[in-house]
Amino acid sequence: MSARPVLVGRSSSHFTRVARLFAHELEVEVAFSPVYEIGSTDAGVFGDNPSLRVPSLRTEAGTWFGSMNVCRELARRATKPLRVVWPEEHTDLAAANAFELVSEGMAAEVQIVMGKGAGLAADHPFLVKPFSRIRGSLDFLEAHLAGILGSLPARDTSLLETMLFCYGEHLGFREILSIADRPRLTAFVAEWGRRPSALATPYRFDRAG
Repeated sequence: MSARPVLVGRSSSHFTRVARLFAHELEVEVAFSPVYEIGSTDAGVFGDNPSLRVPSLRTEAGTWFGSMNVCRELARRATKPLRVVWPEEHTDLAAANAFELVSEGMAAEVQIVMGKGAGLAADHPFLVKPFSRIRGSLDFLEAHLAGILGSLPARDTSLLETMLFCYGEHLGFREILSIADRPRLTAFVAEWGRRPSALATPYRFDRAG
């Protein structure tokens, strides 16, 4: 596994950022191949991912599709031994539910971003439920955050916390909604935002050329 893998994604994508954070924390060198045409129906644009989503990770053994697959492969390639907590270790009900809600919330964000890009207003029937899903998930996470984090085993990082940070910060970056009225989530995102991996991977829009 000496060849440097290539991460295919978007710097504005919360799913891509999860993978970039893992690569940075695990000290795995990856090349980055931006996807400029997110509306493309050519799987080749997305690292041959037939679901037409980011991220993908191209390796000498083949291409891994999706954030969790990519993060697991990065962990296998890690040069820095870290204790990573994965979703299958969530034996606590709130933590297990939190992972589901964060995953669903991130997906709902994509639906909203695509809808807004098509000119839909926030009160359009296509977007009303995704907004409600996000608000409901944030309310749950705000109410249970201390217990969720306290239930996790000793760790250097976890997929849940990485995704939660990317989710929380992305909501503001894409101007979907503010979490300022949720102090626990706001404090969590601010604390995680000081990690070197977060500082090295800010959200931005990739520009061709």
